[in-house]
Amino acid sequence: MSESQRRTVGERGQVTIPKELRKRFGISGGDEVVIYEEGGKLIVDRATTRDELAEGYRRRAAQTRELNAELSGTSSEADDLLGEVPDWE
Repeated sequence: MSESQRRTVGERGQVTIPKELRKRFGISGGDEVVIYEEGGKLIVDRATTRDELAEGYRRRAAQTRELNAELSGTSSEADDLLGEVPDWE
């Protein structure tokens, strides 16, 4: 576990995140964080930005295109070997 640092909660519930941790986790003034409870502990996590989310979708779409291209030959090869799908009705 990382080094502990005590902080005082202000009257409005505010707590200052130590500079070293803000730097390590890429949190700057004005950034959004997500606060939730997990296993009886409060967790403060950096929120996913719209740019990060969009990049994830772009990567996933590229992976899907690559997989479809890879499988297209396999599907036609299987059709050639197995023949047409029987009509079970």
